[in-house]
Amino acid sequence: VDGVVQRDKIIDGSRIQAGDVILGLPSSGLHTNGFTLARHVLANENWQTPHSELRNAKNEMVSIGEAFLAPHRCYLQEVQALGDAGVDVRGLAHITGGGLIDNPPRIFPDGMGAVLRRGTWTEPSIFGLMQKLGQISDEEMFHVFNMGLGMLVIIPEEDVARAVTAVGDLHVVGEMLAGQDGVEILG
Repeated sequence: VDGVVQRDKIIDGSRIQAGDVILGLPSSGLHTNGFTLARHVLANENWQTPHSELRNAKNEMVSIGEAFLAPHRCYLQEVQALGDAGVDVRGLAHITGGGLIDNPPRIFPDGMGAVLRRGTWTEPSIFGLMQKLGQISDEEMFHVFNMGLGMLVIIPEEDVARAVTAVGDLHVVGEMLAGQDGVEILG
């Protein structure tokens, strides 16, 4: 039966514990959020000529228009691979509107927060260009954009090696802490 999940297989964040590791699955760019701010910041730029500060995943120079049109990634294959490998996925946060600040806490149990360590993943160059040209604070960037992390996966520390083997293209980006509120970005 499609669309039915057994109760013991539901991933709702309720089993997240202090010390759990946060893995980040890379985004391909803006995905579907932050375009109002992005268009405002980049309105006077050339959108068709390759820009010296913009690179795609293959490290090729691209235009602003190409960076904006990078397709939104689907994470179903990666999530299924984690489950098939026996990884105890305790939480999933799709990073959409509200960026890395507002989205993850929606799945945190009461009294839990997260620390993310900037620099543990690659931020697509479009974010740096927008931040520089628009003189946007780090706080606003992380509140509006995914900053290169399209989905966060929360698992117990003992499952990290199995997760990396199962998926490969993911990064250990932080951990869960008791007595915290929300998301703190370090680095």
